Amino acid sequence: MKAVVYQGPRSVEVREVPEPKIEQPADAIVKITTTNICGSDLHMYEGRTNVEEGKILGHENMGFVAEIGSGVTRIKVGDRVSVPFNIACGTCRNCLEGWTSFCLRANPTEGVDGAAYGYANMGPYDGGQAEYLRVPWADFNLLELPGGTEHENDFTMLSDIFPTGWHGTELAGMRPGDRVVVFGAGPVGLLAAHSAVIRGAAEVYVVDKERDRLAMAEKIGTIPIDLSEADPVEQIMAATGGAGADCGVEAVGYQAHDHTGEEHPELVLDNLVKTVRSTGGIGVVGVSLPDDPGAANELAKHGRIAFDYGSLFMKGQHMGTGQAPVKRYNRQLRDLIITGKANPSFLVSHELPLDQAAEGYEKFDHRDDGWTKVLLRP
Repeated sequence: MKAVVYQGPRSVEVREVPEPKIEQPADAIVKITTTNICGSDLHMYEGRTNVEEGKILGHENMGFVAEIGSGVTRIKVGDRVSVPFNIACGTCRNCLEGWTSFCLRANPTEGVDGAAYGYANMGPYDGGQAEYLRVPWADFNLLELPGGTEHENDFTMLSDIFPTGWHGTELAGMRPGDRVVVFGAGPVGLLAAHSAVIRGAAEVYVVDKERDRLAMAEKIGTIPIDLSEADPVEQIMAATGGAGADCGVEAVGYQAHDHTGEEHPELVLDNLVKTVRSTGGIGVVGVSLPDDPGAANELAKHGRIAFDYGSLFMKGQHMGTGQAPVKRYNRQLRDLIITGKANPSFLVSHELPLDQAAEGYEKFDHRDDGWTKVLLRP
């Protein structure tokens, strides 16, 4: 089968690789219909992780079940499914408490709880930027979708970025009527803003410097803040009469940078502490790693971000972090899509055949105008 394989920094290649096989009775094989390039894939693409060369990438996957193991009883061959990026056993302590993003059994990597497809440190699992994908613990992990092809571009967001955006608002403690600020208008930030609107936010501010992404933020009923025009903190405080936002979402991650492109790992966290009111919440869903040899300073190279913790404490703010437990949200978000209450496909800018994955990675990584979300079709 064809698959997108990591070759080294800024190099991916579509190669012929062996098709996955059933390895355990609880496995299923999914024939991929849509798989996405995620913003977090770019950390690997840019060489800012320790992902090994030869890794099949791709953790945002959906398709049809092609084969099941002897122990699979709920999922059937032919079912249309969304594949959460979390690989979870369903029976460990964290899974039983709803934290499938921190499964205690799925990842043999020492010191890491939680597993995912095609990602650095997240276990030995191949990704789904390919024609087929092996899914462990299929009965637990797979989400059934209505058959056919309807809502394909919406449902493909259920594997990661829609639940992750929603999770950001949950971690922030968002309530109806809140003013919400989202830093980062990439796909996760835009879907965090979309989630906040669906959940009844009074106002949503979205901070970025890319004009095409800010235009998209305005289109979904939120207020764009261009950080290249003026200090975003000053813009938000002025817009809120000095009160600030009730809560905020960090959707940028450890490669945060200013409008000139210079990295400042603490920048977004500092700005959130300043713009969120006292006792407000901050949800951090932008990726951070314990080690980043390419970081801008010595602390950040070891995962230490020197942000304004003193002000966070003095303001009585709370902060939640971590990867989204997709299964906690994906059924409800699926149903919001089906009933027309959510349309995360507004993000989609490009739909490419799998053979053009290298071009998709390059354009998306360069933040070329209009390249907001790339879907790959095997």
